[in-house]
Amino acid sequence: MARRPDPSSRGFKPGFRAGDWAEVRSAAEILGTLDAEGSLDALPFMPEMLQYCGVRFRVYKSAHKSCDTIKTWRNRRMNAAVHLEGLRCTGDAHVGCQAGCLLYWKEAWLKPAPGPKPDGDVREVPTDALPPADGAGCNTESLRRMTRVPEWTNANPDEGHRCQATEMFRATTPVQWDPRPYVQDLRSRNVRPSDFLRYGILALLSRLRRFPHIRGRAGATTPPGEPLDLQPGEWVQVRSRDEILRMLNRKLKHRGLFFDVEMLPFCGRTFRVLRRVDRLIDDRSGKMVFPRSACLILENVMCGGCLSRDRMFCPRSIYPYWHEAWLKRVGKGAGASAARTSD
Repeated sequence: MARRPDPSSRGFKPGFRAGDWAEVRSAAEILGTLDAEGSLDALPFMPEMLQYCGVRFRVYKSAHKSCDTIKTWRNRRMNAAVHLEGLRCTGDAHVGCQAGCLLYWKEAWLKPAPGPKPDGDVREVPTDALPPADGAGCNTESLRRMTRVPEWTNANPDEGHRCQATEMFRATTPVQWDPRPYVQDLRSRNVRPSDFLRYGILALLSRLRRFPHIRGRAGATTPPGEPLDLQPGEWVQVRSRDEILRMLNRKLKHRGLFFDVEMLPFCGRTFRVLRRVDRLIDDRSGKMVFPRSACLILENVMCGGCLSRDRMFCPRSIYPYWHEAWLKRVGKGAGASAARTSD
């Protein structure tokens, strides 16, 4: 079993901050930090991350906390980790999962860098079976094996997947009523002071008046909606808040797809379809699931963690899933115009 993180090992000591440059260490250096399950503090280093060894990236955000999508739907504490700009899981080693999760990088896997490398630098290509230094750790071959839960059978390719998302609960510890992660939101430059004040006031109102509050109005049976067969690259407009609420049941679901409060800021705005989601790994079970109805991801549309009671300022930037019924197809010209207007 992977070792659970020690809550007192790093605390909220500042490390990399948003905007800093970091270089991903070599495969040999990173593998040397991993246990036999390919993890550090119970967080897996995944095969999809090997391609970035030796390359420099800007830090997107400190990952000192993360929302738990497995048990509690609350922020939990993570030690010494960051997200790097633009680095999301491709799902190549996880049977083509299309969730596109933002990757976690332990600070032990990175080193400070003064800026981007000069053009022409070649990234490291990891050896396919690099041996561990002590003969008992992890190598690239076992790293790939660890994408499956070892005790599960390989007979069913839709079961037993293991990734950073499925291990998130074990790789984190409770925050409880500790104010330090919110201080670290500012110290790490994750959150601008103006946004901290604005959404802090909203959070207080949420505690007092349950604001913002959304309630589905469709009753027990949700309307099917018009099939659009939207494809990547097409421009769409998100329907208004009222239109979407009329499609949701009391559990805020439409045909099994949940509408989260963090999706409200995108209502009425125009975006381009990034991709259709046909398969993804369920965080809780590790099973590959196949959405029953049209499920889409929109370009540059991510959860901001600003309107949720217990997930405030989560840096995970999860892609929300959009039902086609919540969208309207628009022309490319209209999309470009709306995008300029919203900037």
